[in-house]
Amino acid sequence: MARDYDSQLLESVAVRRRRMRDALLFGAQRARRSTDERLGKMFAGVAIAAVLCAGCVGWSFLQATLAQQKQKQKQKQKQKQKQKQQQQQQYGTPPHSRPRHPRPQLRDHRFR
Repeated sequence: MARDYDSQLLESVAVRRRRMRDALLFGAQRARRSTDERLGKMFAGVAIAAVLCAGCVGWSFLQATLAQQKQKQKQKQKQKQKQKQQQQQQYGTPPHSRPRHPRPQLRDHRFR
């Protein structure tokens, strides 16, 4: 019988502590506040999801813009190469692109 009394006492103390903690955290209107908290948590979840979606859209926009710039650069390079080839065909090879004869190397007599 002493065991039952002790376990009952411990359980009632635990219940009392939980109720006191809930009263401290949530006040007298526990049921109403828990609904408000649920709505708040739901709103926070929706807000976080919206921020994540906006981040994904921004990232894809950035990638698409960078890809377009890269493609434009490649097109410009191709056009420059094409113009260069046309000039070479029209005027012949320019003087600076002709192969040079190698210069004779001078030997350093100090290291013989």
